Amino acid sequence: MKKVFLFLGSFVALLFAACCSSNISATDDSSDFVEVAEVIPDVILEVRYYTTYNFIGTRIDGYNQPKVLLTRQATDSLRVVSDELMAKGYRLKLYDGYRPQCAVDHFVRWGKEIADTAMRSYFYPNVDKRDLFKLDYIATRSGHSRGSTIDLTLFDMNTGKDVDMGGTFDWFGDESHPDCGGNPVTGEYRPNDTITAEQFAARMLLRNAMLSHGFKPYDCEWWHFTLINEPYPDTYFTFTISK
Repeated sequence: MKKVFLFLGSFVALLFAACCSSNISATDDSSDFVEVAEVIPDVILEVRYYTTYNFIGTRIDGYNQPKVLLTRQATDSLRVVSDELMAKGYRLKLYDGYRPQCAVDHFVRWGKEIADTAMRSYFYPNVDKRDLFKLDYIATRSGHSRGSTIDLTLFDMNTGKDVDMGGTFDWFGDESHPDCGGNPVTGEYRPNDTITAEQFAARMLLRNAMLSHGFKPYDCEWWHFTLINEPYPDTYFTFTISK
């Protein structure tokens, strides 16, 4: 009888998983995507995954051109953010937008190659690579592949330099969390040994502008935002970033 219950339990679990994943689809249709720099000419591009300066240390699969793509809806909202911050003396610098599923697969393959730690000192010196999946730094799916998520920072037009955010893009650690050093909801800084009041304020400047124009933040990365009303919440795109 115990075996019967175990079998039934396994069957129900499989059926539940199948139902939960039935609404998720994959497609290579890029017709609703635009190149962000063509719509928002003021943005600065630093497409890290097209270069070797990223946590893996090689160009990532699917990044065949140094472009940032987003859905039209996300791009339109980002344009309003850009206009607001430009009026305050800042430009947006974009690290990543749409991310092909093959790039996510590249991350996963690398994550399983425990011996490959070439970029550890730059991006994850305090994290054991064997824990990257457990800590959710790497996953088999990414919201970026839905086309309405953006990774970005601020560029100060007065100094001609990136704004000091107290940490680098794709740093694996608590220092990247928006609540490091304060309360991101209230904007109240909490004195600490990790980031300064000025760095926290810079993070809040970017965060508040994004939230004011339809984006939601991510709890683990100060640079990561997703359009709240994203047009493809259950679709993961597969087309590569090419000409």
